[in-house]
Amino acid sequence: MNGIVCEKPGSFNYITLDKPTIQEGQAIIQIKRIGICGTDLHAFEGTQPYFQYPRILGHELSGTLVEYQGTDDFSVGDMVTFIPYFHCGKCVACRSGKTNCCVEMRVSGVHQDGGMVEYLCVPETSLIKGKGLSLEALSLVEPLAIGAHGVRRAAVNANDFVLVIGTGPIGIAAAEFARIAGGNVILMDVNSKRLDFCVDILGFNHTINPLREDVNQTLKIMTNGDMPTVVIDATGNQKAINGAFQYLAHGGRYVLIGLQSGEITFSHPEFHKRESTLMSSRNATKADFDFVISCIENQLIDPEKYITNTLNFDDVKDQFPDLLQANTDVIKAIIKMKE
Repeated sequence: MNGIVCEKPGSFNYITLDKPTIQEGQAIIQIKRIGICGTDLHAFEGTQPYFQYPRILGHELSGTLVEYQGTDDFSVGDMVTFIPYFHCGKCVACRSGKTNCCVEMRVSGVHQDGGMVEYLCVPETSLIKGKGLSLEALSLVEPLAIGAHGVRRAAVNANDFVLVIGTGPIGIAAAEFARIAGGNVILMDVNSKRLDFCVDILGFNHTINPLREDVNQTLKIMTNGDMPTVVIDATGNQKAINGAFQYLAHGGRYVLIGLQSGEITFSHPEFHKRESTLMSSRNATKADFDFVISCIENQLIDPEKYITNTLNFDDVKDQFPDLLQANTDVIKAIIKMKE
């Protein structure tokens, strides 16, 4: 079978691999669509933490179940996606149901080779049934679940003003699920094209570009002087993460979905007097995946609106670098496998 490997930062190559053979407790998916996420882009750039080369990227996937030995309600031929965070089931996190932050976590396409291949073998327990979703929508369930998990961590409700910083696909997902939860959502980014997309295509009303306006003053106006009760970072940018502490309302919650490799620094007195809550949000759980699919089924969210670029598998090596250009209009790119 064919695959694409990131041999080192800035370098993709096509390779030929043996088709996987099924093992006990495993299933084989014929990959049809591959979402390109921030992790893939950062790995190609050489800026992804906890990463080793060479690596086959890809963990936002949809496809057809071609081999399966389990007894659950899956059948060969089903359209499926999967939860790409392979957990041990035994550690303290797994025992408490937090499989998304397993001590021995192995993420497909990060810690082990992923889905930029024609066929992928995955644990049968990770399978998620497609429930009639399109291949495109199904491939985006995983990034949507990350946004949904962050919103669930923040416990967003109808009384909250929610500031989401970063309007890539994860930030947009967080904003959409915060809106579904009843929050009053404000989106912030330095990319005016992405902010326009959020207004024109997704129907958000409140955006801030910190390059063009005073953030604190604008937030005070938007929140009736209170400031946001929830701040969600989806940038992974150290300056943005450290700077956002000042935007929190007293009693507010700050959730870090974005990841960066440096130190978080903030004023302890300012943080303390607000009795702020700081938390990270890592990956997602099956409950988040199920919730996302339910929201798509009920037309509360339409992930296909995110897709601005489709690459054919044979063109990835040549076209992937274009996705990293600073002036790009890309919101979400996917790879379409050869039929």
